Amino acid sequence: MPRMALGISYNGRDFHGWQSQPDLPNIQDCLEQSLSLFTQHPIRVICAGRTDAGVHAFNQVVHFDSPVERPLYSWIKGVNANLPPDIRVNWSKVVADDFHARFDAVERSYLYYLRNEPVRMPVWRGIVGWEFRPLDVHKIQEAMTRLVGEHDFSSFRASECQAKSPIKHMYEACVEQHGALFIFKFRANAFLHHMVRNLIGSLLYVGQGRKPVSWISDLLDQKNRSLAAPTFMADGLYLSDVRYPDWQASDLYTEKLFGKNW
Repeated sequence: MPRMALGISYNGRDFHGWQSQPDLPNIQDCLEQSLSLFTQHPIRVICAGRTDAGVHAFNQVVHFDSPVERPLYSWIKGVNANLPPDIRVNWSKVVADDFHARFDAVERSYLYYLRNEPVRMPVWRGIVGWEFRPLDVHKIQEAMTRLVGEHDFSSFRASECQAKSPIKHMYEACVEQHGALFIFKFRANAFLHHMVRNLIGSLLYVGQGRKPVSWISDLLDQKNRSLAAPTFMADGLYLSDVRYPDWQASDLYTEKLFGKNW
């Protein structure tokens, strides 16, 4: 049976995360219901990374099997027609029969958007994080350089995390400031449960001057979640990209957006 991959974007503000669960709105159920309606047979999807309640995505990747054959743009238009406005299919792709959206991914990227200002503007609720204490972007960036490389991230791992190993390889960790807006970027082979939000919480302690830059290195060495800062809010967190050996999700979105399929 042919296997398809889809690129999915969503605003997670009003959903209880990606994963299917009874009696609670979630991304997976909405997508599977729309796909099942489009194909006229039950569909189950596997995603690259299960996002938590309130977390968003620019480029989530899923795969599923279906005997239905349609032009690629028909998958996009047809499935989107039955999705709520906070979820969209960005692109579609025929993949190998053994392709796996989660296990074949070699890199994942997350962005965290944060406003640093005295009053939290209502228009940013649910889509951008907020911190009222002044932040020093230079201290934060210096601390983030210590995250790059292979480390044991146990200090930034949720207690309910089911990952087999806390050791991950961080390829990139950086921050940009544009006025009151801070944009954090993390790119790694994989992430632990709540890892990015736990990192943000501790990096903000450094940016506020509550902890020194060296504290981040200490936390990596101590491997103790209780010593790090509390988990930060989900609002500003976005799964921004997923890379596979031969292609990258964000590239496919660009090709579909500016290509000739439309």
